[in-house]
Amino acid sequence: MKVVEAFNKGTPSLSFEFFPPKTTEQEAKLFEAIDRLKKFDPNFVSVTYGAMGRTREKTFFWVGEIKNKHGVEPVAHLTCVAATKDDIARQLNELAKIGVENILALRGDPPAGEKDFVPPANGFRLAKELIAFIKQTKPGFCVGAAGFPETHPAAPSVYKDTEFLKEKVEAGAEYIITQLFFDNRRYFEFVGRCEKAGITVPIIPGLMPITNLHQIKKMTETCGATLPGELLEKLEKHPADTAKIGAEHTLAQAKGLLKSGVKGLHFFVMNQAEPISQILSELKK
Repeated sequence: MKVVEAFNKGTPSLSFEFFPPKTTEQEAKLFEAIDRLKKFDPNFVSVTYGAMGRTREKTFFWVGEIKNKHGVEPVAHLTCVAATKDDIARQLNELAKIGVENILALRGDPPAGEKDFVPPANGFRLAKELIAFIKQTKPGFCVGAAGFPETHPAAPSVYKDTEFLKEKVEAGAEYIITQLFFDNRRYFEFVGRCEKAGITVPIIPGLMPITNLHQIKKMTETCGATLPGELLEKLEKHPADTAKIGAEHTLAQAKGLLKSGVKGLHFFVMNQAEPISQILSELKK
């Protein structure tokens, strides 16, 4: 199933994103979390790459397992990091062989400690180039792109960031999944900018329940998201209640987004099923 079909069913789609496990124990937890969250009937799930694409081969194995053993539609991540055009062509063939039809195409981050992204020889410099290559090489794949409600940290301006996103869509991206955000106004402003620029593909909001304040501070610094002052103050005053506060905030976000008529919700799970289970159970009430 191509995931864009889920955005046109009349009911909001549901999807989850997991990070790559590093050990066999963490791998077991990944599949345990997927099995626990299957009861909410997700339309698709994805597993990200590790740094510098080091878990690429394992990621392809995991998405195959998710599809063929766990019965959930997977979205494979592909990045420009450490991959030539020939590498990407081989990866597309491999994904097609295991029955994967959906890809989230990303530029990827530069190595830790490096400010600028440097593409490999005969590789891709930008996500739009990767997207165009995928659509030219394997037009049957459904390709998505990432969007940044609070602007990509490397973008020179919010207007340029919107322009870059439109170029991804023009290259063949059929939907957009946003980076995490904690203030729904940021999402609505982002959607407004996209619509004004002529971007008409579905824009699915990405949500992450806060379970660790130190961790989320590091993540927001990396991706350019901000924590609302009131939320940050509450988290710092009540560290023992971090998970509870985080879940309550994400639940309120999800309710507000659904009320506005979004086409779906995408949750960054961090391989922890419990916070998402609590939120989705409350949404069903």
